[in-house]
Amino acid sequence: MTATAAGVLALYDTLAPVTPAELVGRWRGAELPTGSRLDGLLTLHRWVGKDVVDAETVHPLLFAGRRGTPVPVTPWPAPLGLLLRAPGLARTPLARAGFAVLRPLLRARRPGARVRTVTARGVATAAIVYDALPVVDTFRRVDGRTLLGLMDMRGLDEPFAFVLSRPPDRAGAAGR
Repeated sequence: MTATAAGVLALYDTLAPVTPAELVGRWRGAELPTGSRLDGLLTLHRWVGKDVVDAETVHPLLFAGRRGTPVPVTPWPAPLGLLLRAPGLARTPLARAGFAVLRPLLRARRPGARVRTVTARGVATAAIVYDALPVVDTFRRVDGRTLLGLMDMRGLDEPFAFVLSRPPDRAGAAGR
């Protein structure tokens, strides 16, 4: 499914804000293509979601491990400048193979982000603020187990949108 950037922003603006407590738990992630130059990159490299243990302990990037289980990956080595200038490089077979080889070495040993309340598009809502990257993910509630997220990153003018969801049996803040 592809949406327009304007359509996703219009939808986001109609949705209710999220409290930091609502972010606690493990979330399944899916990109929402909008025409952003970053569309498809996370999916291509087997991104599966986010894990919010508490407001100070967030693993913002979970990727599928060898057995398909979610593994937290440290976000700081990401070459964001290069990704913004030439996102096609990250889509090459060489980049995919390289990331697959490096992924075990990039396993996060400590949290890579925190949860804070920020004002996004004029509304105070929960956000994941990355520790070592100029990235803030803000959220609005679609329903009791689904969030619409927008990644705000220095140098990225167009929205990068994604959806976080909890499996039905894990709905609620305690779902881990």
